[in-house]
Amino acid sequence: MTHATTRRGILAGGLAALATPSLAQPAWPAARPIEVIVGFAPGGGTDVMIRALAPFLAAELPGANFVVVNRPGAGGETAYVALQSARPDGYTLGTINTPGYLSLGVQRRVRYDTRQIRLLGRLVDDPSAFVVHRDSPYRTLRDLVEAARRRPGTISVGSSGIGTDDHLGLTLFEAASGGEFIHVPFAGAGPVRNAVIGRQIDVAGLNLGEMGMLGQETPVLRALAGMGERRWDLMPDVPTFREEGFDVLMSSERGLGAPRGIPDEVARRIEDAIAKVVATPEWAEKARQLELAMAFLRGAEWEAQMPAQLRRYQQIWERTPWQ
Repeated sequence: MTHATTRRGILAGGLAALATPSLAQPAWPAARPIEVIVGFAPGGGTDVMIRALAPFLAAELPGANFVVVNRPGAGGETAYVALQSARPDGYTLGTINTPGYLSLGVQRRVRYDTRQIRLLGRLVDDPSAFVVHRDSPYRTLRDLVEAARRRPGTISVGSSGIGTDDHLGLTLFEAASGGEFIHVPFAGAGPVRNAVIGRQIDVAGLNLGEMGMLGQETPVLRALAGMGERRWDLMPDVPTFREEGFDVLMSSERGLGAPRGIPDEVARRIEDAIAKVVATPEWAEKARQLELAMAFLRGAEWEAQMPAQLRRYQQIWERTPWQ
């Protein structure tokens, strides 16, 4: 018997074990670790979320061992290509981030096809925001707009990459305010946050849950406004863009996906594990500590929302192309 035949037998046997109906869940086949691909640099909201989630999922999937692999580049495209191309056996998952997951294909031809990726669940829907250093002269969005009008093209705004929610939010804000800014793309929210803390950029496009400033007596950063429909309950003092007079709505959804060919039984088991984790008080406390704007949806529910989201990004592109 060849090594390849033996390996196929192990995998086939493992998948059969996962698919076997039982009141007691079978142990996850320990053929190899489950790799979770993250399309952004370490330290951002997506990376922090999945590293926190991994041990909770492992507890729901006895025998499973999760390994997080960061593959930043091209606004997440590098990671989506790797996810789509992976063997659909349950041992490769990937984080999914909107709008980039959809908007990248609006602005240019991409090397992945969303039809080849199966969504397993949304965890977070985190409002985008404009964030500044605490010593910044900009106290409100109005301050920022007035400065941009006086000195067009001189104020820098960092984002997690072209086509991300931060970048689209900036595009909508420029159209709504008449201001002109310098867009500075980074490889993820971690580098963006470091850049605004180091005063290398004037404004950071971050999600409210990525600031990491709750509970600090003298936080280094402060949010000018958030792009949600309403104020976030964990930051009730931060106004929305609409409250400030600018009709800008944008947020970052974060969740998990797998190659489309993953067996239904395996996908359901992973999805059920996610659902069980997010319903526990232990995860609720962890999410609060990490400032995660939890908004769980099962994979099919999340996928059902994608066509409407895609149409919205296409309409934004038609009105105000962002590249």
